[in-house]
Amino acid sequence: MNGKEWIQSAESNRGKQQDADYPKNIELLARAMECWDNLAGFRSDRERNKRFTYGDQWGDTIDVGGERMREEEYIRSQGNVPLKNNMIRRLVRNVLGVFRNRYSVPSCEGIGNMVSGLGDMKNIQSRLERNMELNRMEEMYARTMEEFLIGGLVVHRKWYGRKGSRTDCWTDFVLPDNFFCDTGARDFRNWDTGMVGEIHELEFDSLCASFARCPEDYVRLGRIYGVGNGGKCRVIEVWHREYRQSYRCHDLRNGRYYEIPAEGAPDVRPWERREWKVSEEWRCHFMTPQGDVLRSGRSPYRHGSHPFVFKAYPFIDGEIHSFVSDIIDQQKYANRLISMYDWILRASAKGVLLFPEGALPEGSDINDIAEEWSRFNGVILFRPKAGLPLPQQVSSNCSNIGITELLDIQLKMMEDISGVSGALQGKLESNTMSGTLYNQQTQNSMIALADLLGSFSCFIADATAMDVSNLAQYTRG
Repeated sequence: MNGKEWIQSAESNRGKQQDADYPKNIELLARAMECWDNLAGFRSDRERNKRFTYGDQWGDTIDVGGERMREEEYIRSQGNVPLKNNMIRRLVRNVLGVFRNRYSVPSCEGIGNMVSGLGDMKNIQSRLERNMELNRMEEMYARTMEEFLIGGLVVHRKWYGRKGSRTDCWTDFVLPDNFFCDTGARDFRNWDTGMVGEIHELEFDSLCASFARCPEDYVRLGRIYGVGNGGKCRVIEVWHREYRQSYRCHDLRNGRYYEIPAEGAPDVRPWERREWKVSEEWRCHFMTPQGDVLRSGRSPYRHGSHPFVFKAYPFIDGEIHSFVSDIIDQQKYANRLISMYDWILRASAKGVLLFPEGALPEGSDINDIAEEWSRFNGVILFRPKAGLPLPQQVSSNCSNIGITELLDIQLKMMEDISGVSGALQGKLESNTMSGTLYNQQTQNSMIALADLLGSFSCFIADATAMDVSNLAQYTRG
């Protein structure tokens, strides 16, 4: 039975069940949209950083006589080739190599008090290692580190459920372009974040598998998104803090503490003491772009928070400045110097043609001669005349105007700014350098990357803490 037949069958057999609409929460959707819009600048910067990292380095838009065009288009319109030498990609690979050499499976020693239900520390570490092997975390962290260098923001989603034929604790990489958070937060540990979320693009069948609990739900989803439209169905996952009045209760019989909502709370029992308070909790809403709430509820996790682990660098005053963004200017200037050097070499090799005006063949103009001359295998046909000199080429040697020196300066500046020095790249300044001096230079070059790698280590620590909490809650040893 296809989708349309299922809907028709559900509508005809609905009986007394009401086809009620999903509840709406337009206010929450507007808040999520505001967070999304506030990250537009970050998404634009990330896309530019990614272009430069993977070789599209003449894609910036410039104004030429009132017309907007890409730098590559302008260079080609001038009859030149947009040359580039991708230094950014090499630097990124070097930092990734340093990370790979330093990576080790995280240890649970510092967070053992969080997971008393898992048993002894050896059992905790063993289960964590198995789960990290299941999720291919070494490769996941390497690719996440690459995203950290390019965009400056990395996000993982930690959840428990079924994937394929297995039910377990899983880690998913979240594309930063699909992620949004409270842009008013200023704590670089993300402790003051009040809203986070992700935009999902699902096939209709996948949407129904996740949110339809009966044929009537299938009907409602088909009415909202349309069946057989051939496109993706957007679902907006929003997690936000909510505050409510509650009572902190103390059971005097067994010493247990627990909380109950203040609204509708039963009367105080003789063996119970209560303390009124305002408590916070994380709640989740899965919404359509029209504000329909497909599913909602409080956080199901023992840690009581959302399932996202994210890290922005450096996040000073809420701003994100990635490793790649710091060296784009040097890369652009190096490309211009390389292109300029190529233009000068070609002009010096080709020279200029002196063509006598009287030797111009009948039916041709000087533009035809210039076009043929510009070709590397061009042939110019003319009839010599008495008393007129023959066409001749005038060329001169390429003069040294300091381009190579400027290029060397830019490449050195790129190493200084990025912190990836020649020693870290395996370069020797001289063949007579001792091993001790080389090792010392390598260690010194690591100092410039210590902050970047340390910040990413904090991300791994936060992610591991959430992994351990989920393993304690959902799995058994």
